[in-house]
Amino acid sequence: MKTKILLLGVITTFSFFISCNSDETRQDVSSKTISNDEIATNSKIDASIDDVSNIAEDQFGAQQNSSRKATGTIKSFLPECAIITTVLTNNTWTRTIDFGTEGCALSNGNILKGKIIISFTNDFSSSEHTIAYSFENFYHNSNKIDGSKSIILTQKATDLLATVHPVSTSTIDMTITFGDGKIYKRTGTLTKEMTAGFDTWSNWDDNIFIITGTGETTFPNGDKISTEIILPLEFSMACKKTFPLKGSISITKNEAKALIDFGNGTCDDLAIVTRDGVSEEIHLKK
Repeated sequence: MKTKILLLGVITTFSFFISCNSDETRQDVSSKTISNDEIATNSKIDASIDDVSNIAEDQFGAQQNSSRKATGTIKSFLPECAIITTVLTNNTWTRTIDFGTEGCALSNGNILKGKIIISFTNDFSSSEHTIAYSFENFYHNSNKIDGSKSIILTQKATDLLATVHPVSTSTIDMTITFGDGKIYKRTGTLTKEMTAGFDTWSNWDDNIFIITGTGETTFPNGDKISTEIILPLEFSMACKKTFPLKGSISITKNEAKALIDFGNGTCDDLAIVTRDGVSEEIHLKK
């Protein structure tokens, strides 16, 4: 059985406003609105976290299947340009994925550089697994990622699906430095459930994930945005755009609030943003 999980970062963001008028007036205005640029910028952060989470879970599953001597063709999330080094020390597997310094493209078009280091125990018979990963000079589409993340994997029935299936609790603590030098801090806790595809471990594309949770993002000027998933977010690995197919998120930034609705299941980069009863469609970015 697969234990591959797509992590979704929570959709929030904040950009630093520049004005020719007084800083006090600017800060008062910015505290009462959440712009489309802020939401779109933060979707880039989400895409980064999604990809590295996919990679970590893919490598855990690859080592698990290798240890069990599973047969058949396994479809990896990684491209051929990624170099994998595997070491077993005592009871811990460490897998280092090196994407090089020139750029290595995933199937979704995102370009990676540097290394991701993933570790977990070799007790694959356990009902619970902890996966940890960190970064070494790692870049996602020119944005540098630092920090760490832990994932606790279990197999159980839930309110979303009565059949026993993979469920994870993820703790996020990452810093993302954009190419323009601006630094963002992302923390949060997410619960992810694989509701389809867990009985076909050799195929990524039939995987469907449902995400719930909360988070907080700290932006370059020190402001914080809190987020909560209102309707569970649904992801399909068959959709290479990496954005939610369904679900909604509530955003709070100081006095400002917004609701982001990801639609009814279409694979696209669109979302509906509602502020003060007024809705508009925007394009997300990765």
